[in-house]
Amino acid sequence: MTQNSGGIDKILRIVVGLVLIVLTVMGVLPVWGYIGIVPLATGLMGWCPLYTVLGINTCPMKKTD
Repeated sequence: MTQNSGGIDKILRIVVGLVLIVLTVMGVLPVWGYIGIVPLATGLMGWCPLYTVLGINTCPMKKTD
């Protein structure tokens, strides 16, 4: 798995995932809020399987000499 999620993308995924999970634990959202595990996991890994299928890469390219 090569990383295909960039810095801002990863941060947004982690924040959205945590917010969904916290709101569900607090009882604000129903059980479906645990779907926040998906963006949280993809943000922490830096790899999104959907991005791979769609050919998207928000990770900055590394220069090679």
